[in-house]
Amino acid sequence: MSDKMVGLGFEKLTGEQLVALDLNAFKKIGHEWMLVSAGGEDGWNTMTASWGFAGVMWGKNVMSAVIRPQRYTKEFIDGSEYFTLCFFGEQYKKALAFCGGHSGRDCDKAKETGLVPVFTDGSVVFEQASMAFVCKKLYAQEMRSDCFIDKSCDTQWYESADYHTQYIGEIVAAYVKKQ
Repeated sequence: MSDKMVGLGFEKLTGEQLVALDLNAFKKIGHEWMLVSAGGEDGWNTMTASWGFAGVMWGKNVMSAVIRPQRYTKEFIDGSEYFTLCFFGEQYKKALAFCGGHSGRDCDKAKETGLVPVFTDGSVVFEQASMAFVCKKLYAQEMRSDCFIDKSCDTQWYESADYHTQYIGEIVAAYVKKQ
């Protein structure tokens, strides 16, 4: 267990605790949003996302994030073995909105928002997170126009043909902030 995370008030979940976790992905990802991050102390970035998945794939507990090609965070995910998904309380919605609306190429998101990066388990999470998942990349694939069965999704979301890359990662560490 990461002593660093324990010292910050997190509990590392066992496999059984992860399975028992009351995680409503529709609410957490779609409404509360999450920070998708990758990198290490020598360089990292984070971005806000409201699209993704949680479930079981290939016999493993996994989470998925989708990243557009122009996002700076994609460079870090592509260059890393791990990525993280962090969830926050409502009081951090403004910070998450900032991280989704500004590029790490142009500003220091941690400095601008007050979010404190914590480097653990091969990636970066945040001290203020209520939940953090460290995922080992298993699969990455760029979405393609010819794969859409419902063509309205393509025309509505990809007017510029800037198709997301989907990343599926095995959850190798999960942390929940103790109350």
